[in-house]
Amino acid sequence: MVSNNLTIVPAATVTDYQVPLLAGMALAAALVAPFVVYPIFLMNVLCFALFACAFNLLMGFAGILSFGHAAFFGGAAYVSAHCAKELGLPAELSLVAGMASGAILGAVFGWVAIRRQGIYFGMITMGLAQIVYFIALQAQFTGGEDGIQGVPRRSMLPFINLENDRTMYFFVLVVFLLGFVAILRTVNSPFGHLLKAIRENEPRAASLGYDVDRFKFLAFVLSATLSGLAGALKAIAFQLATLTDVEFFMSGEVVLMTLIGGVGTIIGPIVGAGILIAMQTYLAEFGTWVKAVQGAIFIICVLAFRKGLIGEFAALMERRAKRAGR
Repeated sequence: MVSNNLTIVPAATVTDYQVPLLAGMALAAALVAPFVVYPIFLMNVLCFALFACAFNLLMGFAGILSFGHAAFFGGAAYVSAHCAKELGLPAELSLVAGMASGAILGAVFGWVAIRRQGIYFGMITMGLAQIVYFIALQAQFTGGEDGIQGVPRRSMLPFINLENDRTMYFFVLVVFLLGFVAILRTVNSPFGHLLKAIRENEPRAASLGYDVDRFKFLAFVLSATLSGLAGALKAIAFQLATLTDVEFFMSGEVVLMTLIGGVGTIIGPIVGAGILIAMQTYLAEFGTWVKAVQGAIFIICVLAFRKGLIGEFAALMERRAKRAGR
């Protein structure tokens, strides 16, 4: 009995201290990063990391696969860019406008598709996203194939100069952390636990009296809102919104980021986004071969890392902890 206590208690103590320690180390690294790495690259990673985390909230914790999340990401990018450039709104209000557009689109998509399941839900969201893409291509305010370029970086606070890339990076970091904390609180709330129950056994959750469709709809709208925040943030940070943000490939890319990092994990989508953005940035000289490399990595992850990189690492640590406990 004494031996068992000695092996179990320290493991729990280490776990309690590891989480804030790792979080502090990650925050410290994020604060130092723009002085070591190109800030534009880091902003790109953070924007897509937020996008992947928002998608993972839906797919990883509610078990809903959407092929239309580019509509929320790209649609919000256009709205935010238009508000900043044509209406003269500061970056903060432009982000709010982008989030609102993501929420509205999410409500429309969810109202149409939420009662469908599996591949039928995915196909409906993909079809609706293609409608958004057609609107972005044809509408006058979007700039057609040229998109909206030269988006100004204005701030409500006069002492914050967002024209400076490093200052803009810290602004993006703050917004990312706010979005990430919101996702973390949602996942660990009673609402998040109910989403997990729906993912594991939807008929049983319905039999217990829960309005499953309503909770799935709320999760979908929340995911769309945060995806809109990510798209709006990217439009302000990179000062443009283009058709690339709203095309179907973007929906597939966020699925790939989530799968590589680990579906249903907290930091997996961040890792997946970092890997894919690094590949696109540092392998750009290989042109279209980058897509082939991404496809190969996707196949390897599906075959060898079914739970994603972080998911497999967590499973390995869990097995080691069980062996230590025994």
